[in-house]
Amino acid sequence: MKARIGQLMAEVAAAEFSGADEVEEFRVAYLGRKGKMKDLMAAFKEVPGDQKRELGPMLNALKQAVEDKVKAASGETSSSVKASGLDATRPSGGVPLGTHHPLQVVRREIVDIFQNMGFAVAEGPEIEDDWHVFSGLNFPPEHPARDMQDTFFVERNPDVLLRTHTSSVQVREMEKRKPPMRLIMPGRVFRNEAISARAHCMFHQIEGLYIDKDVSFADLKQTLLHFARCFFGPDTKIRLRPSYFPFTEPSAEVDVYWGLKTEVDKRITKGTGWLEILGCGMVDPNVLEANGIDPNVYSGFAFGMGIERISMLRYQIGDLRHFFENDRRFLDQFAGER
Repeated sequence: MKARIGQLMAEVAAAEFSGADEVEEFRVAYLGRKGKMKDLMAAFKEVPGDQKRELGPMLNALKQAVEDKVKAASGETSSSVKASGLDATRPSGGVPLGTHHPLQVVRREIVDIFQNMGFAVAEGPEIEDDWHVFSGLNFPPEHPARDMQDTFFVERNPDVLLRTHTSSVQVREMEKRKPPMRLIMPGRVFRNEAISARAHCMFHQIEGLYIDKDVSFADLKQTLLHFARCFFGPDTKIRLRPSYFPFTEPSAEVDVYWGLKTEVDKRITKGTGWLEILGCGMVDPNVLEANGIDPNVYSGFAFGMGIERISMLRYQIGDLRHFFENDRRFLDQFAGER
């Protein structure tokens, strides 16, 4: 064994390398799990006790010589690579470019349209209290939206919840601002719903609020028509259907006509050619009064739309779940979007 150690010491001293690959091969050959040092250590266990005192230091010296050789050779390789101007830590080949998520593309476009109409952007917290989500918006105590089936409550606390709409930001803004105000409020909202091709427990909204003297329903209609034609095209048609929301009176649902040209059109519009894109209405006087605004002096309108629904129309996407699965095959389709 003594002769074997001496032979290996000579081989280590004479070893020369022409690149990093050869240095790594040398290191594995001596220090790897199946390397020469492993074999020597196994044989050392069978050596009589009186010989271990002599062979032990020799084994340590061999191991140290191997480590010094590897360290010195690695330093020389690194220095030569650095001198060449190459960065060996960078991945080889081209770096793939990321993509903008379609929801963010659509959100930015919607925000830009309303900002061009004079709307400012406001945001608020996703974890809210009952007042800002329900009570401040004229939801009666017995309203079904307050139930566990529709709302995610935090730690079973009936006063702390994940906001179900970005209308909660409207309440916060009315509390701290004085009319006139013209705002849009984008954000993420949560509802306790079953996940399907047309619904999800988490989605994104953009809400709008305009309060001033002599604001009418005609102002609301023209604002939404202008938005639809800016976003979908100059020939876009919309229709308003009577509806009900606790915080607006009168209220309406707004549909945009998309047509029935493809199977996707038929599926997402349920065969009618019309797809609901938002809800709207005149702000209920009770909401104004609850937030310190005199309803005898001021009036206003509010609206809210789902970004996912608008995106499904824009990109002809038939399944809402694609937006949340982070599938590269889906996201790569939007590589050119900004």
